[in-house]
Parts: sequence; structure tokens; C-alpha cells
Amino acid sequence: MYVQELEPVAGSLGLSALVAALPLVIVLVLLGGVRMKAHLAGLIGLLAAVLVAWLAYGMPLDQTASSAVQGAVFGLFPILWIVVNALWVYRMTVRTRHFDILRRSFGRLSDDPRIQALVVAFCFGALLEALAGFGAPVAICSVMLVALGFDPVRAAVVSLVANTAPVAFGAMGTPVVTLAQVTGLPLDDVASVVGRQTPLLALVVPLLLVALVDGRRGLRETWVPALACGVAFAVAQFVASNYVSAQLADIAAALIGAAALIGAAALVAVPHSRRPAAEPVRASVLTGVRSEELDEEDSAREVARAYAPYALIVAVFSVAQIPAVKDWLAKATQSYDWPFLDVFDPEGNPVGGNVFSWPIVSTGGTLVLFAGLATAVVLGVHARVAVREWLATVHELRFAILTVTSVLALAYVMNLSGQAATIGHFVAAAGAGLAFLSPVLGWFGVAVSGSDTSANALFGALQVTAARESGLSPELLAAANSSGGVLGKMISPQNLTIACAAVGLAGREGDLLRKVLPWSLGLLLVMCLIVVAQSTAVLGWMLP
Repeated sequence: MYVQELEPVAGSLGLSALVAALPLVIVLVLLGGVRMKAHLAGLIGLLAAVLVAWLAYGMPLDQTASSAVQGAVFGLFPILWIVVNALWVYRMTVRTRHFDILRRSFGRLSDDPRIQALVVAFCFGALLEALAGFGAPVAICSVMLVALGFDPVRAAVVSLVANTAPVAFGAMGTPVVTLAQVTGLPLDDVASVVGRQTPLLALVVPLLLVALVDGRRGLRETWVPALACGVAFAVAQFVASNYVSAQLADIAAALIGAAALIGAAALVAVPHSRRPAAEPVRASVLTGVRSEELDEEDSAREVARAYAPYALIVAVFSVAQIPAVKDWLAKATQSYDWPFLDVFDPEGNPVGGNVFSWPIVSTGGTLVLFAGLATAVVLGVHARVAVREWLATVHELRFAILTVTSVLALAYVMNLSGQAATIGHFVAAAGAGLAFLSPVLGWFGVAVSGSDTSANALFGALQVTAARESGLSPELLAAANSSGGVLGKMISPQNLTIACAAVGLAGREGDLLRKVLPWSLGLLLVMCLIVVAQSTAVLGWMLP
């Protein structure tokens, strides 16, 4: 039996917190300062966490190793199980060229670049974030905008800024699922609070995007469709995350937001009548070359097949939420006593890590797999090709797999050994200021790691411990970690590199950083103020 201790170093909470923070400091320095590859930094940080747990906290080495293995297993299933299968669906659409058909379909929705930016970067980007995440939306949307005639720098900036509001529920809810797991809070509770924070960003981001595309004129002339898109997205994300399913939050928000955008753009006359078509707008904001491929004609049948994968995912997840089906799927969940792990908190209560639950069928990754099999049939993908694409997806994600498993292993070692609890008790001294700093911690974690999932794994338990010690809501601060984290995504080195590579701007990451950093900091300040207000009577009524 191992009992966690809060002050193992010289009986001092401050010194113990300093030692406990070493693994996090090492990871952040290696990523942000040395610019080491994320998977290598994660492995070195894991080794540091194991040494601190063993040597400073006195956790038996077999239990320390068992904690790390459990974290790595959770990283593989359900986290990476979701990501691999979601990206597999996307790869099949590319393989059959139905993704190109989808891209052309978007290009025909409007000839106004400001509306195109919202459709592609905000709505379709949110759909890609819901299905895959991990940089895919920025890469794909940047390329699509360049094909529509956007200047490469502007295309990259628009895609980076747009990739904010959907991130917390990205990859079929992976960040909030991870947050719930490492904090021990119910998933529905965490998702509910996140769903009362990030929708507020969705109200602002579309307006910001049209301003980025065409300045004040763009905001003045297209604020109605932009606001309609933001409101519809926000409402759908709130309703889905609070009353339907966290996994469906971004899918529902993206589809409903797109429908509201197109409907509003059709109903409200954008003032083209004062100038020939959209030429002055296009000339003022676009200097790229529009792809001639966009003029190809596609049959209605092929367009329907291009949209089919996303419709199938929505259908599968919707069916899975039917109470009778949900109960049937839940029966397949297996629970095991995790071997070589017998951990108790300082009060003598067994911790949740002693038992491991394996939701074989009901997990999001398995449901996406079902949708993927149906997609292969609809798109006419041969079984051999589908398997080859799945294996290619795993190969493509090999470094991401190593990164996620090492970071989750690190998080589990820190949580189960008591390192996170020590840091949490120490940070709780910030008192009321903790509510303001909570989103900043998540923002910093994502800015360095490039992943809201990783930031939640690293800091989720710390936020909850600090909240309990300071008398704040654990659900609020846990959610704030994820909601603040989404605003660090646009400045993370990984995302900047992906954006530059996608549009042929290799080596110009610094230029993009200077353009998006003010927006990242400005929106972070807004999120900090929201969380502070939600921790008081001002906006406390918003919380469930």
C-alpha cells in the first residue's frame, strides 16, 4: 500500500512543490526553450516524474511503473483510438477524391471571400477539429483557402484564429474526456461547464475573422451573417455539450453554424450593388491564384457521397445516445483491478487509479470505427484499401502516439504519486486570484505542447486540487484549464509549423506568430474575466 504525502521534502510544502514541478518544468523548457521534438520531451519528462515519485515521494518503483503504464494505456484507448479512426475516415475521403468534391462544394456556396473564410475556416474547420484535431484543421483549411484565391499568409492566419472555439471538444471530445479522467470528475459535469465558456468565444471569432479578411469594411458589411453563424454555433455547442453528448458538440455546432451562415448570407444583401460583383473585395484581400479545379462540375450523387461520412458519424453517435442503446453499449464496459497499484490519498481513501474501466464498444473511437466502415461502403473503398489506409493513419500518427502516451503516463505518475496534489495545495495560496490564473495555465500548456488534451492531462488534477483548497468550484477551474487552453493553440510552435508547411511558407513561423499573438492574448484576457465572473455572483448563475 502506498499513501500519498503532501510534504515529503524536508516537511516543507514549498520545497516539495518545487521538486514536484520539476517534470513539468523540464517538459516545458525542452519544448519551448530547447525546441525538442514533443515525443522526446514527453519521454524525458516521464523519466523525471518517475524519479521524483520514487526518490522524493517514496512511491515503490513497481507502483510508479504501474501508474505510468496505466496512463499510457489510457492514452492509447480511448484517446488515440478516437484520433486514429477519425483521421482514417478523412484519409478515405481524400483517397477517393471525395474531399476534393467537398472542397469544390464549399467554393460554390458563395463568391464572397469573407463568407468563404467563415464556411471553410470556422465551420468546416470545426468539423475537422471534431473528427481529427491535432493540427489537421489548420493544415486542410489553409490549403482550401489558398485554392479559393487567398494570400497564403492571410489563409494561414485566418485558419489559426478560427481554430479556437471547437478545440475543447475536438477529436470527438478527447480533451474533455481526458480532463474528466485525470481529475476524477464526471465527464458530463466537466463538459457542461466547458460548454458554458467556449460558446462565448464562438460569438466573437466569426466577427474577428471577417475583420481579418477585409478589415472594418468586412465587419461592417458582413456582421449579420457572421453573428448569425457565431450565435448558431454557440447555441448548438452549448446544447450538445450540456444535454446531448460532448462527443457531438463540435459536429452539431459546425453543421448548424454553417446552415445559419449560408441562410443569413442569402437573406441579407451584402452590399455588392455599390460595386461590380465582389471584385473590389477580392482585390483588396486576395492576391493568390484561384484554383481552376473549383470550376469542375460534380454530380449531385457525388456531392451527397462527399458529405456522407460526416452524416454517418452524426447518425451513429445520435443512435448511441438513445437511452436503450446507450444502456446496451454500457454493458460492454469492463472494469479491472489494475495490477501492482494500491494507492491511497493523504486521508486514507483509495484513489480511482486502482480500478481501470475499459468501455470497449461505447467509447467514441469504436463508434467512429463503425461510421468509418459504413463510409468505406458508401464511398466504394475496397476492404484491402481501407485496411491499408488505417495502417497508414497509424504510421502517420506514430510520433503523436508516442507523445500522447508519454504525456499521459507522466500525468498519471504525477497524479498517483501525489506530486500534482502538492503543487495544487501550494498554488491554492493564490486564493481568489486563482480563478484569473486558471485559464492562463491551460493557455500556457497548450502554447507549449500544442494540444489541449496534453495540457488537460498535465494540469487538470492540479487545477482541481487547488480549487478544493481555495474553496472554488473544481469543475469551474478544470473547465477553465481547457477553455483557456484553446486560445494557446494558435501560437503553439507545432500549429504554426503546420500552417506554414501547408501554404508554402516554411521558415516564416515568426511572421505568423506576430500576427496571431495579439488575438491570442486578447481572447485569453476575455476568458480570464469570464472565469473570474463565473466564480462570483456576477456570472455564477451560468454554472450548472
